[in-house]
Amino acid sequence: MTERIVLAYSGGLDTSVAIGWIAEATGAEVIAVAVDVGQGGESLETIRQRALGCGAVEAYVADARDEFATEYCMPALKANALYMDAYPLVSALSRPVIVKHLVAAARQFGATTVSHGCTGKGNDQVRFEVGIQTLGPDLKCIAPVRDLALTRDKAIAFAEEKGLPIETTKKNPFSIDQNVWGRAVETGFLEDIWNAPTKDVYDYTASPEFPPAADEVTISFREGIPVAIDGNAVTPLQAIEELNRRAGAQGIGRIDIVEDRLVGIKSREIYEAPGAMALIAAHRELENVTIEREQSRFKKTVDQRWTELVYDGQWFSPLKRSLDTFVDDTQKYVTGDIRMDLHGGRATVTGRRSDVALYDFNLATYDSGDTFDQSMARGFIEIFGLSSKVASSRDQRAGA
Repeated sequence: MTERIVLAYSGGLDTSVAIGWIAEATGAEVIAVAVDVGQGGESLETIRQRALGCGAVEAYVADARDEFATEYCMPALKANALYMDAYPLVSALSRPVIVKHLVAAARQFGATTVSHGCTGKGNDQVRFEVGIQTLGPDLKCIAPVRDLALTRDKAIAFAEEKGLPIETTKKNPFSIDQNVWGRAVETGFLEDIWNAPTKDVYDYTASPEFPPAADEVTISFREGIPVAIDGNAVTPLQAIEELNRRAGAQGIGRIDIVEDRLVGIKSREIYEAPGAMALIAAHRELENVTIEREQSRFKKTVDQRWTELVYDGQWFSPLKRSLDTFVDDTQKYVTGDIRMDLHGGRATVTGRRSDVALYDFNLATYDSGDTFDQSMARGFIEIFGLSSKVASSRDQRAGA
């Protein structure tokens, strides 16, 4: 029986050429797998037909937009996931859902190997292969660009020689990866970190310099998940899409960062994530209202470790699963409404409301109705500062 290889397929030049390139290099049959995570562009049927036209023996396509939003983006929102306090894991979140479908296709079509289009310099090769190894320990992995010497010049020449149904003349100066959670742009002139991004870098966001009138939005959460916008019920996918549109129109969610890659390289990245950044800002503020102080302090540590694990391709790891349990437990009371002004590149919280808030007006007020017994503060301060006071006295006796 001829060996079969499953290929993560985007419909672009490199992965279209990879179908025939892999077949010639290995003698295996290639099954193309295309997963829609909200990247836009061509329909799945168009991509499926192109894969077959380029020589794939089967083409597996999946509309995973709702799955991606609900099972991957929402856990990231609950963890306020921002790598290096800035990047909302746009690409890192999409890889495990793609991996899940790659492994499912390998099982369905009897493939022994899974292939992806990553280079040997990036994070995604790790995310794909660690995920594949975890879900399919018996499966092998190959990468045509990294392992089979498939360069862009060779890809163009191969496509023209074989008459493949793919455009080969246009070359975008950037490497772009996008989905419903955001958009990532790198390479080209951006590799000189002194160069400012130009207008053509951006697509999900309008310039924040001359914004339209401020857009007031109220986001309703239930246990950490957005369930309504301005009173209208939404799914997670709909919440992200609407805020991508509204926050994007205000230039919110532009990120320019020199990022620490897993493979040890510092890389300049431009991100656009208007919906993600607006949702994280709202979610964080609702947590401030509803999560107890010590739990909240510890959650920041857990959130950071969760984010690092996902960035590093460990979505399916035991530690990530354990941290999910903690994060989910903290969201029990993260229910209520956040009002925000979206304007000129900023998402500013202007109101908070929750039936399960820990904010107590009668404890917080300085006016009549104050229920806080201020006479207790003197003794609290004496005990709270006692250990430092004793240590300081010793230092002074010792002449320190």
